[in-house]
Amino acid sequence: MKVYLAGYNVDTNVLRELEEKAGKRDDVTPEVISAAYARISRDPRPVNEIREDSRVEVERSRRSNSAIIFKMGHHSVAEHAVFNLDVIGASRYAMEELEKFRLCSYTEKSQRYITLEKDFVIPQEIKGTGFENRFVDMIGQQNEAYFKLLEKLKDYVFSKHSELARDAKNHGLLEGWAKEDARYITSLATESQVGMTINARNLELLLRRFASHPLIEIKNLGHALYEQIVEVAPSIVIFHEENDLDRDTYPQLNDHANGIAGDLSPAGISEEVQLVEFTEDADTVIAASLLHTSSDLTYEQCRSIVKNLPVEEQKEIYKTAWQNMQLYDSMLREFEYANLTFNIILSAACFGQLKRHRMATITAQPYNPRLGITIPESVKEIDMQSYFQEIAEKSVEVYSAIKKEIPLAAPYILTNAHRKRVLIRLNARELYHMSRLREDKHAQWDIGNVTRAMSERGKKVMPLVFALIGPKDSYNDVYQSVFGRLPKVTETVLPGARKIK
Repeated sequence: MKVYLAGYNVDTNVLRELEEKAGKRDDVTPEVISAAYARISRDPRPVNEIREDSRVEVERSRRSNSAIIFKMGHHSVAEHAVFNLDVIGASRYAMEELEKFRLCSYTEKSQRYITLEKDFVIPQEIKGTGFENRFVDMIGQQNEAYFKLLEKLKDYVFSKHSELARDAKNHGLLEGWAKEDARYITSLATESQVGMTINARNLELLLRRFASHPLIEIKNLGHALYEQIVEVAPSIVIFHEENDLDRDTYPQLNDHANGIAGDLSPAGISEEVQLVEFTEDADTVIAASLLHTSSDLTYEQCRSIVKNLPVEEQKEIYKTAWQNMQLYDSMLREFEYANLTFNIILSAACFGQLKRHRMATITAQPYNPRLGITIPESVKEIDMQSYFQEIAEKSVEVYSAIKKEIPLAAPYILTNAHRKRVLIRLNARELYHMSRLREDKHAQWDIGNVTRAMSERGKKVMPLVFALIGPKDSYNDVYQSVFGRLPKVTETVLPGARKIK
């Protein structure tokens, strides 16, 4: 067996410096790896030799990529070319579109940890219209409210957690708690930045969607991304232009929905987190799946066996699957066979975190002021609720005025506190992951509340499946409630670290 390191991410400034010292090279492109790997299925030579040919004959590699992707339809070849892209100065609203693509990696500027400046995006649709001054004035009021709230919230947080505040090392943490609640009054027009890692196949899809998007900011972002990669890798991003499917389908569905719904008004808010669909008999399904993996029986046989077992014996199947788990372990893949669908009403701030769970299926309606706002409890406790509501209501007034004339650009002026309806479908394994991460004491309270409600509703309909669900910080307690003992902790040695026992 032989293993070679074929390539890895390198900062473009480093590549430029190397080219300045050694001269420009045509083979500094991820296309050569795509072309080499595309030939593996038909070329008997070792892949490292195929890569050598691809580097020597770059133009041939590009022709090969284009033929394989375009003529033969093997788009997976483009997945071997990976880009790291800095996106700076895009609005929070645009970031929601950028981060929809699930097979990519994103690290975004956090409004929870960084004190916000007064930078914001004025949508091109509004520039030069009678709404521009009103839009800018409203952003100014929101930003002023942010800094007023931040100062009062700092005092509140430091006073409430006075023991932590005694140690200067905790001051950054405490200030972060104040920032994360103050940001609820800032707009979706607020500038942000993100580091994105994306392969060429997903980038092509992103570019096509952005080219078809009605918002000018999104179109411009797509153009800017394409300009950065087209010279480096012209052969592997081919179908990147506007198309009928991405441009027209949702507007047409919207027209159709309006025709069907007629004068029917949306239902009121009964629950902010509703479990609307789930896998029936999920406790049996997962237990049977675990038996199926571990035997030579058919799934039907396994299901029949499990259905005839007493509940306590079914539970033993789960306990066997869980007994070696630590808090950092993922749930076994068989837990993906049970699904849950939730209808959730949540704030823009909360959606910013929910959307990161990209292994779930998430679709959302537009922001809707009729759904109200989410006000942090801390804002109520410092007696700033009325002021907060006043700014939010003024924001809605501006939103409503803009919406009559320029509906696409209106949501930019709404705040992180404004809400939308989201439909999310996820499997039991992903809900376990969410619970471990988002219900933990270090997690942000808004997404924590939503995830906790999801876990509670899931546990009611799938009691065995979710018997071990809970946050990381409570894992030992939950484990003990199931097994009557603490988990056996495996000794782990990290480089330069002492043993963990």
